[in-house]
Amino acid sequence: MNRHSAFNPAEVGRVLAPGGTFLTQQVPASFAEDLMTEFGAAPQWPESNPHNYVRWLEAAGLRILNRREWIGELRVHDIGALVYYLKAVPWIVPGFTVDSHASTLPRLHSRLESSGSLTFKAGSYLIEARKPD
Repeated sequence: MNRHSAFNPAEVGRVLAPGGTFLTQQVPASFAEDLMTEFGAAPQWPESNPHNYVRWLEAAGLRILNRREWIGELRVHDIGALVYYLKAVPWIVPGFTVDSHASTLPRLHSRLESSGSLTFKAGSYLIEARKPD
């Protein structure tokens, strides 16, 4: 079923009190997938998307009250900021170091200098679910 390391819908359904609310905000597997591709990375949790989360929560006995999605952009204006971001958000490019990606960073830096910024896909989703009384 769900291989997402931090989410177990059956456990949520088991421990949530009757009438209790579960609220989660997640990023889909496609978040910055174009950025991942630049570095030869792939989504760590490819099944992470709002459709699957809703299905898993409903299978755990919860009723979906609200589901919202946001689709936007991740825009970078400085290659140093991109390096910082990739170190701060390690699931985008697992094992990222400047040395291990020395061939990719200059290429991206050249693109950034010619266009003024780098833009990648971004998005998130929020799901509110309730366990019946």
